Amino acid sequence: MQAPVFLAAHASHVEKALINTLDARSSVVAERLLEAMGYSLLAGGKRVRPGLVVECFLACGGTDIAATMPAAMAIECIHTYSLIHDDLPCMDDDDLRRGNPTCHKKFDEATAVLAADALQALAFELLATSDAPADLRCELIRTLAIASGCQGMVGGQMLDIQSESSGSDIDILAVERIHLHKTGALLRWCCEAGALLAEASAEQFEACSRYGKAVGLLFQIADDILDVTASSDKLGKSAGKDEAQNKATYVSLMGLTRARELADEMRELAINACEPLHDNGLQLQALANYILERES
Repeated sequence: MQAPVFLAAHASHVEKALINTLDARSSVVAERLLEAMGYSLLAGGKRVRPGLVVECFLACGGTDIAATMPAAMAIECIHTYSLIHDDLPCMDDDDLRRGNPTCHKKFDEATAVLAADALQALAFELLATSDAPADLRCELIRTLAIASGCQGMVGGQMLDIQSESSGSDIDILAVERIHLHKTGALLRWCCEAGALLAEASAEQFEACSRYGKAVGLLFQIADDILDVTASSDKLGKSAGKDEAQNKATYVSLMGLTRARELADEMRELAINACEPLHDNGLQLQALANYILERES
């Protein structure tokens, strides 16, 4: 399934903003470090996370997309830093990302670690220096720190690592806990950040939050399915890694058929969450369909 046209449009805006952000630092950042940061940050991809920020902003009545760019860039910096770390030999030990050598293969491990660290810090700089009101800037920084740190993504990664040695001791609730933290927390942040930037009503904010939670699990279930059904060429990364590393996934615990059924249930939850947004939520519904039916 092709990505929705609006997602590519949002990605284009974010891409230009990211290029300008890196270019603005070219005279104050070591050339090799900036090159490694740009290599991973500008490596393409569908930009689903920043797309969620922008689309939830629009769904809640926002009009000036430029107001979302600091948050959209920040989440892409956090996501990219996490991918660089995920690919390291001490983590998932992968040589391929988006069809190209991973950052530590293109450069070296030390440079990759530093590039990821720099992107993480840049995310919070972008939020802190945005034009949003001070209280909103503080809230976005606080919630992104929670979603990306020990209570969110990093905590989920730790649970994921521990699950590799748990064997049959892990159950589906434990897998859900891993992915609500590892994948879901940041996707939910994207939706809530977009709503906050649009000064959403309580009903609109809750709709975006519920949508983000459902899409977070949907995204991970779909990834688990793709890991066993798609080729490395399609994925742009090594297929079959989850099974090879004994990772606890929805597919390994439930089987492919039930995992697909659960993904469908999550899609329906995401679509239903959009009801309070009325016609403004139609593109979010299309994005939920795409997340489930994408081929890479």
